[in-house]
Amino acid sequence: MNILRILLTILAGLCVLMGLVWIGQGTGVFPYPASSFMIDQSPWILWGALLAAAGLAALWLLRRRR
Repeated sequence: MNILRILLTILAGLCVLMGLVWIGQGTGVFPYPASSFMIDQSPWILWGALLAAAGLAALWLLRRRR
């Protein structure tokens, strides 16, 4: 059960990081790679915020259930 908690924590952390990258690309703050279809596209700001929020909620739940 401990291995599962570690894997879920890693997955939740990756969701937060990926959400922040999506927000950065959607706002144009992180324009990498230069040919990405996500740069300066406002829907990716919303999707990134939702993914980051879901990752933070998962991390909070995982820390709470110790």
